[in-house]
Amino acid sequence: MLDARGPPVQFELQAGEETKLQELTRHWMNERHAPDILPAQSVLLGRLLDHIRKQNDTVQLLRADPDSSEEEHFRIMLAQTEIERVKFIVRSYVRTRLYKIEKYARYIVATPEVQERLSETELQHARRYAHLVESHFHRTVLQSLPEEQRGLADETAFMPPMIPEPDKTRAVFAMARTNCPPVRLPDGSTSEMEKGQISLTPYYVVEQLLARGEVELV
Repeated sequence: MLDARGPPVQFELQAGEETKLQELTRHWMNERHAPDILPAQSVLLGRLLDHIRKQNDTVQLLRADPDSSEEEHFRIMLAQTEIERVKFIVRSYVRTRLYKIEKYARYIVATPEVQERLSETELQHARRYAHLVESHFHRTVLQSLPEEQRGLADETAFMPPMIPEPDKTRAVFAMARTNCPPVRLPDGSTSEMEKGQISLTPYYVVEQLLARGEVELV
């Protein structure tokens, strides 16, 4: 806390802000483990970035004060550590989404349902990236093929698709955040997850539970 020359400053995250950081951490882990692209957390991300800017401004202000006490210097160090922790999570979250967007760019462009999960900036990047990839394929390979084989959307039996899609059959570890309603398993049976229970299951089995925030991926 500062002296009478300025308003009190708290370096610790407030209760609500700590919850926001924990929430972003959960979305970050979900994004890392899910094969599909999850809804963007633009509002949450914006609030945390605004918090980082304010905290960083406070740290720089106190660092420039020659009359800061030893206790204040220690608190500055703690605040800087917290800022770096938040920045690491934010950067990793953004990088994870960017990797998926570029990997599935052409799938995103062709699927309106998936486009709704992206921010406007992410969607613009996906469209530009998909256009660049298609132009590159055309210049390097497709223009040399017969006209009927130049498309990128054709599907040939026993061959991998030309447009890769997320593999929702991939197994994930899901932990129930609450008592969940029954889900149908691949063998046709049903299962209920109790709060705190961790299950190894195909992603599509818990996809809707994840969308509702009833489970998280670990």
